[in-house]
Amino acid sequence: METLIFQLQAPLSSWGEVAVGEYRPSAEYPSQSAIQGLLAAALGIDRDDDAAQTALRISYRLAVGVLNQGRLLRDYHTAQVPSRTDLKKRPHATRRDELSLPKQDLNTILSSRDYRQDAAALVAVQIGANAPYSLLQLAEALKNPKFVLYLGRKSCPIAVPLHPCILNADAINTAFSDYQQQLSKLCQQKLPNHHEPENQPVQKIAWGDDFGTDDLATIGVQRNLSVNRKDQVITRRGWQFTDRREHIALLVKE
Repeated sequence: METLIFQLQAPLSSWGEVAVGEYRPSAEYPSQSAIQGLLAAALGIDRDDDAAQTALRISYRLAVGVLNQGRLLRDYHTAQVPSRTDLKKRPHATRRDELSLPKQDLNTILSSRDYRQDAAALVAVQIGANAPYSLLQLAEALKNPKFVLYLGRKSCPIAVPLHPCILNADAINTAFSDYQQQLSKLCQQKLPNHHEPENQPVQKIAWGDDFGTDDLATIGVQRNLSVNRKDQVITRRGWQFTDRREHIALLVKE
């Protein structure tokens, strides 16, 4: 089946999990909502466009190949904000507007935010029925995005080109392997005198129920565990998410 593969690498990334109180955790690899948000940004779909966001969610199925889950970095974060009462009384289109109060009227919020250092992953996208964009259109958008792309937070810029490729493979892990070989050959052609390190093996693959019972066999790996993950978008306008079932196959023993 035709599969769009692209890579995600950055010095810092942050894949938001359920946040309660002052702690903002990060998952070890990209969430479904993060990948869909990345595709939407590349296509130029506005966050408030619920219809387009929903079409993007239901029309494609995703799998993630984890190359390196990275190292944990925890940031003790402080931010100044006005009270809710003050915000209601004055327009605040920008951050500067929010802070245009006397210093004594600003409050300080403390939080801990998690990041992953030097994490790397591959993403596989397969098209479903009535999809609004072809895989070729998605690939072109990732090469020339309409909005700035980043990995979870605006402070996490992408370190290397996404290099989207459309491959035809029976199994997801085979598609990931073919993609890595293709990428390695391209690097050798572009930089023949550069010593290219060996490709990192895919440590684990994660996919959702949308692959179906018959499709799980085409992944070519055995499911090791299943978890509930709250990363399926209800509406981005209100930052509302619901649970979905995610299945994980471990390919490399940690």
